[in-house]
Amino acid sequence: MNFSTTILKTAAFSLLSLFTFTANAQDAPVMEAPTDQPLRATTFTALDQVLRMPEAATQMDGYALYDSWNTTRAHCYANTAKPDSFDIDLSGFCMPIASARISSNFGYRPRFHRMHKGLDISATTGDTIYAAWDGKVRVVRYEANGYGNFVVIRHPNGLETIYGHMSKQLCSTDQEVKAGQPIGLAGNTGGSFGAHLHFETRLLGEAIDPSLLFDIPGRKMQSDHFVYRRADSVNGIVMARK
Repeated sequence: MNFSTTILKTAAFSLLSLFTFTANAQDAPVMEAPTDQPLRATTFTALDQVLRMPEAATQMDGYALYDSWNTTRAHCYANTAKPDSFDIDLSGFCMPIASARISSNFGYRPRFHRMHKGLDISATTGDTIYAAWDGKVRVVRYEANGYGNFVVIRHPNGLETIYGHMSKQLCSTDQEVKAGQPIGLAGNTGGSFGAHLHFETRLLGEAIDPSLLFDIPGRKMQSDHFVYRRADSVNGIVMARK
C-alpha cells in the first residue's frame, strides 16, 4: 500500500468517525447524549468498503498514466505503454471556442496524403480560446510548419488537449488552469490557411477523434464517460468504436 493510499484510508476513517459521532449525538435527547453507544452497523459496512477498496480503485487521477512531464514537445508519449482500457471522465467539459462550426473533420486528408488528427473549428483572429477541462499546461511553444503558436494541457481525466494556430498564447508552462479559462487567442499561425482553432484530444500521445467524445456543433458531450480500449487503436489513432 503506497503513501497516498494510506492517507486516503486514514482520511476516510476520520470522516466516518466524525459522521458516526454527529449522527449519534443528533439521535439522543438534548443534554442526555450517551457516552457508550456502539457504532452503527451501517458505519462498519461503509468503513469496511473503504478499507477493502483495491489500491488501483483509489487512484482516480489520470495524471498517474504518464511517466514524465515534457515541456518542449507536443508528441512524446507514442511509445509509452497503453492500458488495455481506461475510463475517461468527460464531465466538466467546456467548449474550447465560442464558434461551433467545424471546417475540417478528424481523418485522412487525400490532398495532403496524411491524417488530420484533430478538428478544425472556424474562428476569427482574436477569438478567445478556452481550456476544455481543468488541468495543467504542459507546453507553450511555436512550431513554424505545424501548430504555429500552440498550447498543450494535461487533464486529470488522463487526456491531453492541443490548441493550435493561435495568434497569441495567454498561459504559461506549468500553470494550473480551470475549464473555461482563457488560454489564448485564435489565429492563423504555422501550417494554416485561414484563421481557425485546431483542437486535438490525446491519451498518452494517441490521437482520439474528438467527435467520439463530444458534439461540437451541438455544444454537448456525447456521454459522461468514454472508455478507451487499446484494441480500437490503429497506428496510434482511435477513429471509431467497434
